[in-house]
Amino acid sequence: MMSKFLKWSSSGLPWVWVSAASVAASLLMVVGLIALLAVRGISHFWPADVLQATYSAVSETNEILRTEVIGEFVNSETVNAQQVQATGVVIESGADVVQRQLIKVGNRDITGTDFVWLINDFLQDVEYPPDVVTLERTEWGNFYGFLTALSDSNETILDGTEDGFEQLWVEFNNRLTQVQIIRDQIQEIENRQLADINYRMQRLQVEERRAVAQNSLDDAQKDQFTTMRQVLNSEYEIQRLQLLSLEQQASQDSAAFIAANGDVIDIPLFTIVRAFQPNQLSAAGKFQIFLAKVGEFLTEEPREANTEGGVYPAIFGTVMMVLLMSVIVTPLGVIAAVYLREYARQGLFTQMVRVAVNNLAGVPSIVYGVFGLGFFIYFIGAEIDQGFYSDNLPSPTFGTPGLLWASLTLALLTVPVVIVATEEGLARIPSSVREGSLALGATKFETLWRVVLPMASPAMMTGLILAVARAAGEVAPLMLVGVVKLAPSLPVDGYYPYLHLDQKFMHLGFHIYDVGFQSPNIEAATPLVFATAFLLVAVIATLNFGAVALRNHLREKYKSLDV
Repeated sequence: MMSKFLKWSSSGLPWVWVSAASVAASLLMVVGLIALLAVRGISHFWPADVLQATYSAVSETNEILRTEVIGEFVNSETVNAQQVQATGVVIESGADVVQRQLIKVGNRDITGTDFVWLINDFLQDVEYPPDVVTLERTEWGNFYGFLTALSDSNETILDGTEDGFEQLWVEFNNRLTQVQIIRDQIQEIENRQLADINYRMQRLQVEERRAVAQNSLDDAQKDQFTTMRQVLNSEYEIQRLQLLSLEQQASQDSAAFIAANGDVIDIPLFTIVRAFQPNQLSAAGKFQIFLAKVGEFLTEEPREANTEGGVYPAIFGTVMMVLLMSVIVTPLGVIAAVYLREYARQGLFTQMVRVAVNNLAGVPSIVYGVFGLGFFIYFIGAEIDQGFYSDNLPSPTFGTPGLLWASLTLALLTVPVVIVATEEGLARIPSSVREGSLALGATKFETLWRVVLPMASPAMMTGLILAVARAAGEVAPLMLVGVVKLAPSLPVDGYYPYLHLDQKFMHLGFHIYDVGFQSPNIEAATPLVFATAFLLVAVIATLNFGAVALRNHLREKYKSLDV
């Protein structure tokens, strides 16, 4: 028996099983992590039922602490009873541990906090009233309460006690829809018309400054600049008056709500993003709101210190930076690999270069960020500003962190991966293929361009896939070379040169860091951390799947050569 075991052990099969088990465990952990991100992140957008209860506790001085609670159940946990008693609350059951719940009570403008921990034993008369309303607002987070009246220019037009709640709710939704249309018109004026006027005003100032610097500003040009400035000012005044009129229209309507503490709160409809009655919604109705909230998360700008709204600028910035990085790193890595493998004399120097390339892959990413800040921004960027954008000085154009410098920094960070992968692909090409091409009369460059590189293209795509996977998740260097907390304007617009490489941008990785570690409201930020992390994984996977599909196509095309 022992001899069979020793024979089986010496055959190497145990290591095969250990390797298979390790791979299976790694896959399970990856799938589990993605599932955790998906469940914890996506569930945040599902409209939860809202409870109403009385929270009654007894203090150490036998004083009854009673408050009314309206909110959503978020989480629960078991805590030590002594920890609760340390807050001055008596646990009458004498239990060693108690169960407590995290309730999102909203109404931060009233209570100062929108999350509270409540002991289960102290919750009484828990119910889910059908007429409770959930409001998502542009500021101060969610509001939970009961709609009681609707006003127009501070005059009550409908009252729930006299006109009936159903009629009040229908009219409230009609007014809210009209206000949201006006809000869209306001955003159109701010983001389009006024932005266009500001852009033309800036260009006019640059042209006038350039004429002054060149000593070519005569009286005729002065009159022309003055006339153009007056035209722009008149256009700006027209849009400003229209904007003021729309804001006045939107601010006329407001609704009165009864909060959990019994106070009547007047909320302008202009500040309400979405309103619904969660306890009356069917599964189909909740799914419709779920889709609307997911769509808002993917297509809107962030608000409330990035804890509300969407992450579309971060999605766009991440994808744009990765695409630019790919365009930069691929030719750099391929050219370096081709030189080392095909042209350089193999010896001590090339061995040292390969060792240096391998060592560069292990350099901490923050070091690349410092290098990008010093070399690209403070040196190259400053020189570009002096040579081509001197009219804009002292305001820097390229001498400040931006999209171009972030892409170049990450290209340097990932170029060793592309070099190594491309070299491996070139090394696998049989020498007979090169010799056959040369024997047919092709030059070395023609052999390289028409035979070797196409055959090595799957290896190049493998290097690019690895580069994208690493670069898309980097955060530390980006904090120094271009990424910011909030940049709602995209680096692509309708103004020349259309792609603004000098502009700062948002990034999903930095957004996760900012929301998860810099937010003052950690309970509200936690679900968005999971949702954004899952979205980042999805973006990276999408980019990689595209590269994998292209690699598989190239591999199929040249599979007869077994590259």
